[in-house]
Amino acid sequence: MKKREKILSITKKDFTIQTFRSGGKGGQHQNKTDSGVRIIHKESDARGECRNHREQGRNKKEAFKRLVETPKFKIWLNRRIYEIGDGKTIEERVDEQLKPEKLKIEIKDDENKWVEKPM
Repeated sequence: MKKREKILSITKKDFTIQTFRSGGKGGQHQNKTDSGVRIIHKESDARGECRNHREQGRNKKEAFKRLVETPKFKIWLNRRIYEIGDGKTIEERVDEQLKPEKLKIEIKDDENKWVEKPM
C-alpha cells in the first residue's frame, strides 16, 4: 500500500482567534461572557465570525466552518496546493491515479481465493 502524501498542513498557529462579548439573545449571560468568536487566517486574511450560540466552543466551531467556506480562503488554499504540488489540482491527481493501467483488480477464483484479474 502506498503511503499517503501530505500536501499541506494548517495548524492553530496560522490563525488569530479573537473572543468578544456578543450581546443579543441570551441576556446577561452573553453580556458577561466572551462567547462571540472571530477567527482570522493570517496568510489569506480570510475571516469567520459567529455569535449565534451562548457557548464559545460552539461559536468557535461555526466560525471555523464559515472561514473555510469563504472565497478568500478557498482561493488561498487552491493557490497553495498549486505551488506545493506539481501544478496539478487535487482532482487532476485523483484522475491520474485512477487510470486503468494503475489499478489492480482482484476477483475470487473457484477455490475462493483472491487472484488478480487480467486486464
